[in-house]
Amino acid sequence: MLKTLGLLLLSNFFMTYAWYGHLKTMNHKPLYFAILVSWGIAFFEYCLQVPANRTGYQFFSLAQLKIIQEVITLLVFVGFSIFYMKEKPQLNLLWAGLCLLGAVYFIFRDGPGVTH
Repeated sequence: MLKTLGLLLLSNFFMTYAWYGHLKTMNHKPLYFAILVSWGIAFFEYCLQVPANRTGYQFFSLAQLKIIQEVITLLVFVGFSIFYMKEKPQLNLLWAGLCLLGAVYFIFRDGPGVTH
């Protein structure tokens, strides 16, 4: 299970940068260049995300994997937006996080488990 969480965390670093990093670093470059660079970065995200889901599917249901992914995505995004993009945290991020905690509760209230 820890391998899955670690791979998902690492994959999210790549994907968050691929999706949003160009907004800070490539504003002066043509759009096609930003797209190609983002695709190149996303390749490494998939090299981590696909094994994470394959490994995780042995322990978690598909819905549980999705909720785990969303929680990790929000955590990485918040850190990225604050520390890399230098944006001030918004109260809406707190509310979104609380909603995700509710999702975690409901999806895991019967415990982790494979339903396939």
